[in-house]
Amino acid sequence: MRLKLFLFIFISSFFITAQNKTIDSLHVQLKNANSDILRSKLLNNLASEYSANNPKLMLSYANKALSLSSKIGFKIEQGNAYHYIGNANVIFGNYSNALDNFLKAQHIFENEISFKSNEIELQNGLARAYGSIGFVFMQQSNYSKALSFNFKALKIFQKTNNIIKQAVIYNNIGVIYKSQGDFFKSLSYYEKCLSIQEKLNDKNIGTTNNNIGLVYLNLKDFPKGLEYFNKSKNYFDKYPNPYGLAELFYNYGLYYKIVNQNEKAIDYSKKALDFFTIVENKFMIADSYALLGTIYFEQNNNKLALEYISKALNIAKELNVLDKIQSFEKSLSEIYEKQNNLAASLKHYKLYSIAKDSLANAETVKSTIRAEMNYDFDRKEMLQQEAQFKKDLEYKQEAKLNKIKIAFAAFLVLFVCGILFLIYNKSVLKKKLTLEKELAVYEQKALHLQMNPHFIFNCLGSISSFIVKNSTEAAIIYLAKFSKLMRLTLEYSKETLIPIDKEIESLQNYLELEQLRFNGSFQFIINKSSDIDDDVALPPILLQPFIENAIIHGVNSKVNTGLIVVDFKIENQCLVCVVTDNGIGINVSKELKEKKISMHKSMALDITRKRLEMMETSTSQEATVSIEQIEENSEVKGTRATLILPLQYLPNL
Repeated sequence: MRLKLFLFIFISSFFITAQNKTIDSLHVQLKNANSDILRSKLLNNLASEYSANNPKLMLSYANKALSLSSKIGFKIEQGNAYHYIGNANVIFGNYSNALDNFLKAQHIFENEISFKSNEIELQNGLARAYGSIGFVFMQQSNYSKALSFNFKALKIFQKTNNIIKQAVIYNNIGVIYKSQGDFFKSLSYYEKCLSIQEKLNDKNIGTTNNNIGLVYLNLKDFPKGLEYFNKSKNYFDKYPNPYGLAELFYNYGLYYKIVNQNEKAIDYSKKALDFFTIVENKFMIADSYALLGTIYFEQNNNKLALEYISKALNIAKELNVLDKIQSFEKSLSEIYEKQNNLAASLKHYKLYSIAKDSLANAETVKSTIRAEMNYDFDRKEMLQQEAQFKKDLEYKQEAKLNKIKIAFAAFLVLFVCGILFLIYNKSVLKKKLTLEKELAVYEQKALHLQMNPHFIFNCLGSISSFIVKNSTEAAIIYLAKFSKLMRLTLEYSKETLIPIDKEIESLQNYLELEQLRFNGSFQFIINKSSDIDDDVALPPILLQPFIENAIIHGVNSKVNTGLIVVDFKIENQCLVCVVTDNGIGINVSKELKEKKISMHKSMALDITRKRLEMMETSTSQEATVSIEQIEENSEVKGTRATLILPLQYLPNL
């Protein structure tokens, strides 16, 4: 089932009559326009109006707008023209050209924003370009890049307080996670979208409720799914939407089929078929026929099952949709087999096998094309970024030279020496600050690299101890977990920042290793606040020393089962990481450590403190760590280590 995306490149909320009036009005204005600036705007407006029903005219007017705006140097409309040209190429299925034009729009808006940072129109144009690039990658099943560009668009719309577009992006992110099978994340972003739509009385709220209901259907929470389908129906009654209603009826059919209410399933599937016929969506007409055929097949009504599946197959062949042809041929083979018509069953099974092979070959070709397109996109983006950097540098140098000339002409006699001194001093200070910042980053990386051998040596010591004390089978399990942990550690060994989910995954593996090592003498819980987005990041292996101390010096010394709790939350624009144990307490741990004779000196906490100092230097924000003993009524309840870090995000997500 295809979910509906609220993509700005396809949205058209006007009825045909109203749209024709708008187009006629724009043509009149274009004919009477007395400036090229106004003409370029009107040409782009016409391209936008034709996006809903005539992509060829959309492309034609966008090209005219691009030619005129390029001629007069009108950057905003030039960027908009590239955007509409990209939209037309998306509709035509030419994703490579679409990406090329969206990328050009992106860099035009980025360039203009660097000189006019207060222009909201430019900010929204850039966000629109990011969202469109994300949509193309979504269509190409490149979910990582799709998420990356949608998050970029979301941050800009949050900055410009564009609440309507925020809802659009939240919905699109939900669709991407749904396509990946991550239903819980999908649900959380759909709910964010729904929250905004409820406040705005958005006409698309029915579609969002329908999407949420379908997620609950996938999660097998059928009462919840039906609840949201019913909400969706109420909103569609209030805000008519034939396509949305068709999708809802189809989902009702799925629901009632699952709960074995076949009469209702048939009724709603036929309603969906009628509506999809009205809106001329052949893909969903085929799916509706197939759903009806499946229901009749389960009722042992082979005649009707054969009729509807055959209709679905004919449409799939007309559209040349290989995955549908494969599925429907297999269904026909099963129906004929049940009728004991083995010849027909074998015939359709052979056709199913042919379609399956063709689909596999087509997927291989698509994968190659996607890889080539991604490579070409990355190359073009890198080249444009390099060209933009040179252009910015030339602009700054030219601006600086002009200032010097103006200052020299105005104050030639009295202030020439002072001006030259100030310019020189400013340049030296800027270089010094830049070098100090780069030095801080490299020192932080060096400290991180010191942590790697410390962490690996500790783990190797744990393996040695575990193998001596335990069986071969247990040691093999332990080594497998250690191997996974080392892969994660080495994967991010060169990164300054990693996604918070990857840090949590690494901690999860480490704690599971230590549980095995200490024979389950402690339990652990890792909590992440819902306020933390997926692109929040932190330095790798930052919390491991505190968890190591909690295990060795805290809960491992207890007689009863220990408990370690790791919490991640956001407070006052900072990432707060808390490691809590119910062990013997830091003071008693220190006393026991002093009594022991040991040649080992742990440097992990010292290195961590230095890493936090470097983080403060590179981000110009406070980074602190505190360790305290937990006491209640003079009784020791454990130890709490709290890290307060600057809130940082991954640059490419």
